[in-house]
Amino acid sequence: MMSKEEFRNEKLYQTTMHLARKMLEEGVVSEEEYRRIDTIFLEKYKPVFGTLFSDISLTSKP
Repeated sequence: MMSKEEFRNEKLYQTTMHLARKMLEEGVVSEEEYRRIDTIFLEKYKPVFGTLFSDISLTSKP
């Protein structure tokens, strides 16, 4: 079971990265900047589930 703090951190990380992905898709940030954003927020929020997806390329299109 997740604590309230873990749940809060997970929500904040997922929300932040959703916005960062949108910025990447719109060309506002580069892939390198996106990776740095992800690294910074992984360290800050230490998400439980976010780390499961951190190595998966979310920017590649099939």
